[in-house]
Amino acid sequence: MALQNIGIRLLQKTQNVLVVFQKRSKAIYTNASCFNEEEIKEKLQAFPGGSVDLIKQDSGIAVLTINNPNHKNAFTGTMMIQLKDRIDQLEQWTEGKGLIVQGTANTFCSGSDLNAVRALSSCQDGMKMCMFMQNTLTQLLRLPLISVALVEGKALGGGAELTTACDFRLMAPGSEIRFVHKHMGLVPGWGGGARLVRIVGSQNALKILSTACKVDQDLALQTRLADDILVSNEEGRPLEDALKWLSDFTKGPAAVIRSVKKVVLSGRELTSDEALKTEKEVFGSVWGGPANVEALAQRPKHK
Repeated sequence: MALQNIGIRLLQKTQNVLVVFQKRSKAIYTNASCFNEEEIKEKLQAFPGGSVDLIKQDSGIAVLTINNPNHKNAFTGTMMIQLKDRIDQLEQWTEGKGLIVQGTANTFCSGSDLNAVRALSSCQDGMKMCMFMQNTLTQLLRLPLISVALVEGKALGGGAELTTACDFRLMAPGSEIRFVHKHMGLVPGWGGGARLVRIVGSQNALKILSTACKVDQDLALQTRLADDILVSNEEGRPLEDALKWLSDFTKGPAAVIRSVKKVVLSGRELTSDEALKTEKEVFGSVWGGPANVEALAQRPKHK
């Protein structure tokens, strides 16, 4: 009976945490914002090509691959939709702990496919695509997984913005991140500008965006846009090294790793009072849980 009561309390705690995060994780743009997701999906569907591939590993780390090598892994319309679908799948992956985002053929991503850009050139259509991708990349950033952008070759425009939607950025030798929007007569529209400010600070962000400079590994480390530089770009080696790098952050039960990410998210995105309340709810969801009980039994704190 006592065990049953404990189980009921833990279930109630978990449900409370889910309610808190469901409220916070709603899309930025909804029907109330005059945004119709199905409408923009229908338009994006008219621009096929490439794919966004997802592999979930038994280790709890997934690999999401931007796959359109003939166009430097630029996002076609259907790839934008697939990216949203893959992130939806990752939200439901309760055993997941980490995520690596990469491109194929030694290139990360060159942003939007120009065919779609030209066809959606009206201000109204451009805004709808912007809202769709902001929703998608915000959803990526808010996944309860520790995410890493593995940058090989070039991350340009929207590709550079995609790197900022991950928790960490690793760069292979010779790679670069470049916000080329200025040269296209634009500014970032997928949320990359706002996220860049949070990562590198307003002054560095202003320099990077206003000059459209090439951020190589040295500048990336200097501005903290990159978290580490990998030692080799031999075929397959960067992914292998990235998986090893991320594994240091994902050791342990999925419930604990996911809870750590949720606490960090709340501290980053909520007010101080709301973050404290959320931290309390997350703490309550793991207190007395299997990982906590096992740790207390096997590794006494003051041993």
